[in-house]
Amino acid sequence: MQAEWNAMLLRLVSVIAALTLCAAALGATAGGSGDSPPSAERLPDLDQELPWDLQITGSPGRYRLGFASAVRNVGRGPLIISGKRPRVATRDMSASQLIERRGAPLRVVEDVGRLRYVRSLDHEHWHLLRFDRYELRRPGGRAAVVRDRKTGFCLGDRYPVAGRRLAAAPPEPVYTSRCGLEDTTLLELTEGISVGYGDDYKANLEGQSLRLSGLRGGRYVLVHRVNARRLLRESDYSNNAASLLIRLRWRDGRPAVRVLRSCPRTAVCASDSHPPGV
Repeated sequence: MQAEWNAMLLRLVSVIAALTLCAAALGATAGGSGDSPPSAERLPDLDQELPWDLQITGSPGRYRLGFASAVRNVGRGPLIISGKRPRVATRDMSASQLIERRGAPLRVVEDVGRLRYVRSLDHEHWHLLRFDRYELRRPGGRAAVVRDRKTGFCLGDRYPVAGRRLAAAPPEPVYTSRCGLEDTTLLELTEGISVGYGDDYKANLEGQSLRLSGLRGGRYVLVHRVNARRLLRESDYSNNAASLLIRLRWRDGRPAVRVLRSCPRTAVCASDSHPPGV
């Protein structure tokens, strides 16, 4: 009986050893495929800054609220957008995101947006559509009362991030192109935002405003949100929105706006001293 038990034990040890060797071989094969784990990706982190420099422009029936906006990259890797189209006759470029990876080639994420050549009074070049969105809401509400009509963005390292030390930030701006200014024949284009830099736009620059005419007086939330559809890969989406609680008043047919509260990192901005909607 003892001999039989010893034989069974030897067979069991042999089976376990074989399974261990198979698992090790499979692990070595997976590790050598060239794909790096998600932790090796150096993803951007797009941080929406608060709206500022609010300005009212226009005339009766056509009043607008202008504002400056900015998005900065505080992540571990740059935001890189590569646009391509097969021929000049194709209207838009298809946008891909290129993601840096430690010890591996760039990862290509296709179909993250579109780039379109835009002509306006302010400038004309290739715009990444729907990168940042602006709207007015009623406090406590999710639906937009007014939405922007901005045509897009020429991304670049326009200003350095202040007050934060980011290890991956390059010493000098990298993305400084003018996005194919006055060149409608481009078939390829690269733009982006480096770690430690941001992209900003002045108040009332093409599309940097929202309609006021037709709105009744009261409290509103001005919301700025980057990457609203989350097509772009990021390490953190919790800081993609920033907002201001404002009060709109009409005096002799002219609008006046006052900022009541600033709310970074959120699209919800309600006053503690008044219930929503008041």
